[in-house]
Amino acid sequence: MRKKITRRAFCSMLLALPFPARAQQPKKVPRIGYLAPGDAASDSTRAEAIRLAMRERGYIEGQNIATEYRYTEGKRGRLPELAAELVRLKVDIILVTGGDQVIRAAKDATKTIPIVMIGASADPVEAGIVDSLAHPGGNVTGFTALIGELGGKRLELLKEVVPKAARVAVLYDPGSPNQVLELKEVQTAARALRLTIHPREVRAADGFETVFAALNKQRPDGLYVIEGPLMRTNQKRIFGFALKSRLPSVYGKREAVEAGGLMSYGADQAESYRRVAYFVDRILKGAKPADLPVERPMKFDLVINLKTAKQIGLTIPQWTLMKADKVIQ
Repeated sequence: MRKKITRRAFCSMLLALPFPARAQQPKKVPRIGYLAPGDAASDSTRAEAIRLAMRERGYIEGQNIATEYRYTEGKRGRLPELAAELVRLKVDIILVTGGDQVIRAAKDATKTIPIVMIGASADPVEAGIVDSLAHPGGNVTGFTALIGELGGKRLELLKEVVPKAARVAVLYDPGSPNQVLELKEVQTAARALRLTIHPREVRAADGFETVFAALNKQRPDGLYVIEGPLMRTNQKRIFGFALKSRLPSVYGKREAVEAGGLMSYGADQAESYRRVAYFVDRILKGAKPADLPVERPMKFDLVINLKTAKQIGLTIPQWTLMKADKVIQ
């Protein structure tokens, strides 16, 4: 005999059933804050590379992750304001690039939101950013860029392609502690290579023409350009001057050489961005920055632009070409 189901029992059965998907709370999409000097145009290559690295780990912009970009537009004084803005937005992680000033602005703005640095100073421990590389402590971890340590190697490579070089001009922004650090490393390395370094300060975009005019009179044997937002934003002007003056030049990133510079030596940027994605992934899955060791680059690229070499009448030694990771014809 079939048992009759009461109205109360029927209602209880309905309540026990799972809610349909449309009634579930939508899953929160993590938000990443991105703080950088310069502007979106000059930073586009790096920003896109990081997006691709995040995609490799399953994070797709606009679907399961969202990024809030903040740029100083060349005004360093805006860093605290922009960092505070990202904190007010309650982002889940702040990515910082551009050196110690940017990292410190983010660190001063929050002691709780995780901060992932993309290329800190040569020694973030000495700078007081982390307790140690192995155990960062606090809310900051990420990559240190070996900024100072690579300066000597770049100068050595410039001397290798221009053996008779005696004087090298160095373009740098004195307002950037990272660039001042690299200049000191270059000056130290120059003594061993018997080179005379002529530092040339560029504080703003309108200062390039004055520096170029001085270099035309001085006629150095080579040009060393220290990487930074100001140099990146004005790189076409720098390349144009170097070509017109038939001046061999060296840079810190391959993007500069792909855009027309002579040669570069620096950390493999693609690998660096993949590691940035690794830090973001680990933190979003619950890891604490204090427990994620700060990493140093392990792979370095030498990139040479043969087309530029021909334009300035320079023959690159065969042994230098053999060492190159990429040669642009």
